[in-house]
Amino acid sequence: MTVRPLAISTGDPGGVGPEISLRVACAERTTERLILFGDAEWLLTRARALGVAQSALRRLAPDAAFELRPGELGLVDVGVPWSAQARQHRATPAGGIAQLAALDLAAQAALDGRVRGLVTAPMSKEAVNLAGADFMGHTEHLARAADLRDDEVSMLFLGAKLRVALVTTHVSIARAPAEITLARVVRTVRHMAEALLRLGPSDAVRARVLGVAGLNPHAGEAGLFGDEEQRVIEPALAVARKSAPFNDGRVELRGPIPAETAFRIAAAGQLDGVVAMLHDQATIASKLLDWGEAVNVTWGLPFVRTSVDHGVAYDAAAGGEIDHAGMAAALRMAQRLTAAQA
Repeated sequence: MTVRPLAISTGDPGGVGPEISLRVACAERTTERLILFGDAEWLLTRARALGVAQSALRRLAPDAAFELRPGELGLVDVGVPWSAQARQHRATPAGGIAQLAALDLAAQAALDGRVRGLVTAPMSKEAVNLAGADFMGHTEHLARAADLRDDEVSMLFLGAKLRVALVTTHVSIARAPAEITLARVVRTVRHMAEALLRLGPSDAVRARVLGVAGLNPHAGEAGLFGDEEQRVIEPALAVARKSAPFNDGRVELRGPIPAETAFRIAAAGQLDGVVAMLHDQATIASKLLDWGEAVNVTWGLPFVRTSVDHGVAYDAAAGGEIDHAGMAAALRMAQRLTAAQA
């Protein structure tokens, strides 16, 4: 049986995405079938410079069946050349068009089932919006590509020291409290629990322990500092506890816990994962504890999607100070999450 490859969308041509994508793909092509989406001519030239033989580089049409021989690296041209304008180390409309084209064709391949998962290099939201597209981030864009609502998927950051899921993502702090609804808390809790069960070792003795952080200081202090915990979060946890995997003993649900406490005890190993209410509540903790190792995962899509935990890094791209460890971690996570499909 032919192993379906993993797709890699190469991100912003002016950032570190193309280089980290290529470095990881070149290093892993002998053990994993990989297909890069971007400017195929640029990728081919750079891959040869990195020591990959011409015979190991295979250009593929966007709608191809994507069958690769062991050791081959697939290159899909998305029809948008990486012009000098697109390669500038700043957000540009040309760069926005190029990176969105790569993402959309790679996502379509995942939706078609021609690849078993998608690893995404960082994109610039500013650049894509300069190009005229309404783009809030990979998470929301991929949900819509799959005909899902934004709130039917969850943003997770999975690292060695912390595994965290977000109830709200790319919304302002002022708007976030209104976005924290019972349905969204239940969805995020369930998605985080599913991730813990898929990633954790088989252990019939100990349940996974999932903590849910409060929104307000001291988790509201019994309503003194805000009532979202009493009005929304506690009822959501009561709903979640009535169904699997909480009512069958596989995952224990605790909360709402003051956020400062939740992340401290998670770092100490007392929680297997945390559900956070706000974007920065989660990402500050994740980047402090697991910088360079945490993987951004979109849970709830019909395919596996992983990504680095950093941005386009125009300054690093301009200076040539490029570290592809985060992209390697994203690839390893995609392999792990799709192991049953390989």
